[in-house]
Amino acid sequence: MTTRILPASGDPDAARAISTLLSQLPDVEPAAPVPDSTALLDTLARLAAESLDDLPEVVLVHERIGPLPALELIREVALRFPAVGVVLVSSDAAPGFFAAAMDSGARGLIVLPLAYEELAARVQAAAQWAVGVRRHLGRSPDLPAGPGGRVVTVAGAKGGVGTTFTAVQFALAAAASGRRTALVDMDLQGGDVGSYLDVQFRRSIADLAGIQDISPRVLQDAVYDDRTGLALLLAPADGERGEEVDERAARHVVTALRGRYELVVIDCGTQVTGANAAAVEMADIAVLVTTPDVVSVRAAKRLVRMWERLQVRKAEDTTMVVNRWSKHTEIQPALIEKITKTRPTRTPVPAAFKELQAVVDAGRVQDLDNRSTVKQALWTLAGELGLLTAPSTAASADGAVPPPRSAELAVRPSGPMARLRRGREG
Repeated sequence: MTTRILPASGDPDAARAISTLLSQLPDVEPAAPVPDSTALLDTLARLAAESLDDLPEVVLVHERIGPLPALELIREVALRFPAVGVVLVSSDAAPGFFAAAMDSGARGLIVLPLAYEELAARVQAAAQWAVGVRRHLGRSPDLPAGPGGRVVTVAGAKGGVGTTFTAVQFALAAAASGRRTALVDMDLQGGDVGSYLDVQFRRSIADLAGIQDISPRVLQDAVYDDRTGLALLLAPADGERGEEVDERAARHVVTALRGRYELVVIDCGTQVTGANAAAVEMADIAVLVTTPDVVSVRAAKRLVRMWERLQVRKAEDTTMVVNRWSKHTEIQPALIEKITKTRPTRTPVPAAFKELQAVVDAGRVQDLDNRSTVKQALWTLAGELGLLTAPSTAASADGAVPPPRSAELAVRPSGPMARLRRGREG
């Protein structure tokens, strides 16, 4: 994929320096620099009028721009052209200025004097973000997911709904289908991915938090290559270290992983933090797991609404997985879809904890029998979501028939269903 970049600088010397360095980046198509904010906005408006796909993925705004100040210009571009990633080039590296740039809508900050590696990293991150936004907006359905592949987040409506188990099985299914897969535990204070797979490793995602540019070697030192074929990036063993992983760190980590693996599966847990909110925003697919009971469905609705208020993700761009389903459950997937306004999956996950108890207690969920109806459902879901190399691999190795697809069943107008209806607007 070629990344189109439009520089904007009121300083001719800076414009020449930026253009020279951009010409050295691989797979980059830099446009001629525009000299001021008016020219930049007019250029973007003209391209957008022809086709939104003609817009550059990245705009570089130099601090010496006018007549609009740089931060105001960034805010204007972010509001009018939300699928363009804006990167600020500035000599000010103070934390307060960085925060102001991010609040204005910048996707990154490059500190002067220009350095090749920093420019390459910021451009790549902004371009990947822009491609992801355009995919969610439906502008360019054939655009690739950027270097490395796709990011899938798995969050839970509340504790105990099966979030981690779902994330682990998605990752195992992808790895078994031949995809180079990373599994990240971003439940920063209570992550249990290591426990589920019987893995102990001294490194964690917190060890990457203070690193600006995460090189492949640095990333490899923090990742555990498991015998299942998964690359594991675990949550810190000491929960308080989770505070080290802020939104900025999460974006750097996800970008680095996306550039190295075909699929990145992220367990976001059930709490909303700056880090996992950033991951959900960057994800190609955001999965929300719930169980078909009043408390969990209400929690799912609250979480979806929070994501919308924080402009992390729209409800209709969130994929709902219903765990512990049975045809006798009064609250069916169709009702959950109606209440949460999320995108439903065709395959619910059956209620069959007895199949799981032995491997969960032993911390070896990778050894779950292929005949397990829960495993069949989750691996089928992985295929449904496009996480496998070949969708046909979603069936179990033993050829067992996957569980039936969900159907809207008749339910009584009382009990939990009535309680949910009464609480829809709560």
